[in-house]
Amino acid sequence: MTKAELVGAIAADAKISKVAADKALKAFIDGVISALKKDEKVMLVGFGTFSVSKRKARKGRNPRTGKEIKIPARNVPKFTAGKAFKEAI
Repeated sequence: MTKAELVGAIAADAKISKVAADKALKAFIDGVISALKKDEKVMLVGFGTFSVSKRKARKGRNPRTGKEIKIPARNVPKFTAGKAFKEAI
């Protein structure tokens, strides 16, 4: 499902215009991103939890040359599905 298809489905289910559904989806995505930037969790009961996972710096290998490289530490977004979501699938 693409973003446009999701916006259409939201608009049809909520009986609102596609423009309003697009704004609502954009507001949701922006809200999740801003919360994760502040290192907060976003918990949607029954759906799942968005959080930030911290990866430590490590050493790796360039598969083409075999040369050792340094991989810097970074924060990565993470989603854990909730129980009701898992059961629905």
